[in-house]
Amino acid sequence: MKDILRFFIGATAMTLFVANIIFWIIPLLALSLLKFLIPIPALRRVFSYLLNGCASCWISVNSMLAHKHCQIDIEWPDNANFSVKDWYLVMANHQSWVDIYVLQKIFNRKIPFLKFFLKKELIYVPLLGLAWWALDFPFMKRHNKAYLKKHPEKKGQDLETTKKACEKFKHIPISVMNFVEGTRFTPQKAKKQNSPYKHLLKPKSGGIGTVLSILGEQMNTVVDVTIHYPDGIPTFWDFLCARLNTIKVKVRLLDVKSEIIGDMNDSDVRIRVQTWLNQIWIEKDQMIENQIGTSNKQPESASV
Repeated sequence: MKDILRFFIGATAMTLFVANIIFWIIPLLALSLLKFLIPIPALRRVFSYLLNGCASCWISVNSMLAHKHCQIDIEWPDNANFSVKDWYLVMANHQSWVDIYVLQKIFNRKIPFLKFFLKKELIYVPLLGLAWWALDFPFMKRHNKAYLKKHPEKKGQDLETTKKACEKFKHIPISVMNFVEGTRFTPQKAKKQNSPYKHLLKPKSGGIGTVLSILGEQMNTVVDVTIHYPDGIPTFWDFLCARLNTIKVKVRLLDVKSEIIGDMNDSDVRIRVQTWLNQIWIEKDQMIENQIGTSNKQPESASV
């Protein structure tokens, strides 16, 4: 009986989420078409603001629909002073599609609308792919090492896509979101790449460094987010069915230091950015380990 109820909750939530996408996809596509057809920079900026406004409304409704599905326990920094008029670089560890819902919910209307770097294949996701395209989400074509060995001319293609996207982001305040691990964490993936972290994959500095090289003068703050699922890494269906109890989120604000801004073709700059990112990942891994330790102690203390 409980499983039937969970399925009903999940199916209802999925239906409402899809209906919300369908509702907003029409104005998103219409505004995007006008932005494409009218080659006047000032008007294009107006259309960008309108598109981001529609997207924020879309996320607000999604948040309302799933408000009771689980508790998001957020630890905000003491120096949090967010503004929708500033540029932000947001990065987080990546474990589940639920991560995207969490990030959109907690930052919606606090900072400019989040623009994610997405795998090119995701443009074919029904409805969502169109919405992401209309909102100028950058789509990245990722190649494995074997492919690049055969086609060396494709090396650096992702960074060129990142550069083009960042040039667009110069004109209005934006939050650039990057899952720097490049893919969702699994123990199998961590073992395959010989990750030095217990709960994370190796971070990649190329995208982050390129964003900073172009937008570093406008971005004063990096928002570092650590997401932990005490009940285990969920699927999005688990989330829709309200199988999660609590999601733990820790937010940190980091200054953008001058030494990590520069041309990523320069090996010294690449090393500095990677070293900076590796240190953040060491701290992030320890945060998750501490959360797990705290969770494991709770049943013992409750039984006393």
